[in-house]
Amino acid sequence: MPPLSPRKGWLLAMLIALSLAAPALALADPVEVEVNGVTDDALKNVEQALILPYGLVREGKVDRLWLDRFAKQAGEKVRLALEPFGYYHSQVSTDIRETGKEEYRLRVDVVPGPAVRITAVTVAVTGAGKDQREIEELVRTFPLHPGDILLQTLYEREKSALKARAVGLGYLDADFTRHEIRIAPGEVTATITLVLETGERYRFGEATIEGGTEFPEPYLRRFIAFQRGELFSFAKIGETQLNFSNSERFKEVLITPEKEKGKNHEVPVLVKLVSAPRRSIRPGIGYGTDTGGRFSVHYRDLNLFHRGQDFDSTLYAAQNLQGFAARYTIPSARDIKGSKAFLLNLQQEDVTSYVSQLAALEFDYNHSLGKGELATPYIRLQEERYTIAGVTSGSRLVLPGFRFTRERFDNLIRPTTGYRYALDLRGAHPYFGSDSALVQFIADGNAVLPLPWRLSLHVKSRVGLSMLADPLADFPPSIRFFAGGDQSVRGYSYQSLGPKNAQGEVVGGRDLVTGTVELERALFEKWGVSLFHDAGNAFNDFTNVRLAQGAGIGLHYYTPVGGLNLSLAKRLGTSRDVYYIHFTVGFQL
Repeated sequence: MPPLSPRKGWLLAMLIALSLAAPALALADPVEVEVNGVTDDALKNVEQALILPYGLVREGKVDRLWLDRFAKQAGEKVRLALEPFGYYHSQVSTDIRETGKEEYRLRVDVVPGPAVRITAVTVAVTGAGKDQREIEELVRTFPLHPGDILLQTLYEREKSALKARAVGLGYLDADFTRHEIRIAPGEVTATITLVLETGERYRFGEATIEGGTEFPEPYLRRFIAFQRGELFSFAKIGETQLNFSNSERFKEVLITPEKEKGKNHEVPVLVKLVSAPRRSIRPGIGYGTDTGGRFSVHYRDLNLFHRGQDFDSTLYAAQNLQGFAARYTIPSARDIKGSKAFLLNLQQEDVTSYVSQLAALEFDYNHSLGKGELATPYIRLQEERYTIAGVTSGSRLVLPGFRFTRERFDNLIRPTTGYRYALDLRGAHPYFGSDSALVQFIADGNAVLPLPWRLSLHVKSRVGLSMLADPLADFPPSIRFFAGGDQSVRGYSYQSLGPKNAQGEVVGGRDLVTGTVELERALFEKWGVSLFHDAGNAFNDFTNVRLAQGAGIGLHYYTPVGGLNLSLAKRLGTSRDVYYIHFTVGFQL
């Protein structure tokens, strides 16, 4: 997008801020409930107990008889609301006063009395799981001790957690043989006794699959995260559910452990599947600052040849980028995240720094190394015609390479913590059919760090290094490095940064360094605002690096298909004020 004038840039920033600061209006309630004598969480619980029943106020008018009856019941409601916080001897008085026409104040005065304190705590585990480390840890760290105030909510939470941990570890018959809190009438002391009997530990039985008959049986069993005879675990059930759901091939997945049908402490598992439509065609229209207005048609077949193979293709046309991309994926017979893939890419790109026509074919062999880790040896064949700084040329490259990625995010739509990094090493040589020789290394990384007050810190970087056997002018734009744009240095247009020729035209560089630091504050459920600083550039010599910089504010709206991100960026370190608007969709990995 063309740069904005300073006045227009700050006007847009003010409009964004004003839209977020619009106040919400609320109508006054004709009955005000005032509670005195308690604070903090106890007060919140009492206020929740004293919410007026539906119908007491109709069309702004108060049913006075109902209000009087509610006031008489308030004492018991308050006493019950205070018991979870250790107050079993509270005294409550109520008073109703008319504050205006059809307006009342219900005053509730509370004297909590002395809190009940614990004098003895017994937490024990019997049965086969009594020596289980995870269970022993919960017993050891039970948070209520002699001398503490008796908090029923904390007791119930820890009691439930103890049983849930045992069941989650496969002790499906786990239950309490004793669970009691003893409070003597009129006393302010209590004793706690908890005894958990775990029973025997269960193992997985046979897994039966119903539905999904259009897929081969071995293909479906790839998604099952357990084997018969393994120790039963609900975590493995959840992982299996996630495997089927993430495959995008099933619109319903129901996994049921059938304990009642098992024998010898084995639990058979029933997997019921309802397949999603095999083929889909989705048109798309949108706008991106780097590409301009765009239109696309996406076609996908999720069960090619009835073997679970995936054909995914997109035809796209944008102001600066047009082309066709297709991917044919053959899943591994054993590794759920492993596959072989053939990729075809035909594209034409016309940006500030160059014009390029590219045809590329790539073969990938993806192998999972563990949770979130993927190793990919690949070979890429590409033919490229291009024009840079008025010089037109062509290139043919055969690029074998190796790519490693690792990622851990708590949520891919709106992550609050996690990281991802990717390392890519590739090369070319005339011996394998290339026009020239090169070795190139590219590293990408980003991380999200949670901070107090609903803040999060986003850090992103990209580094590229090249060793070239021939002058840079002999290599196409896809091998050279450029900076600037939505995912690089905001405040500059796409691919507009890099070394220049004698005429001042950007021609790209051998190496690249870019980085981003962005502080985001969550607003409401789906919004966020941020401050960011970007820096980076492409260059040919590490001893002469000039980092271009941009900073600004961002507005983010998160949807089920990804985030909508609007940024207003100002160039730093230039003789005049230049502003750019950048727009992207999705959390960028």
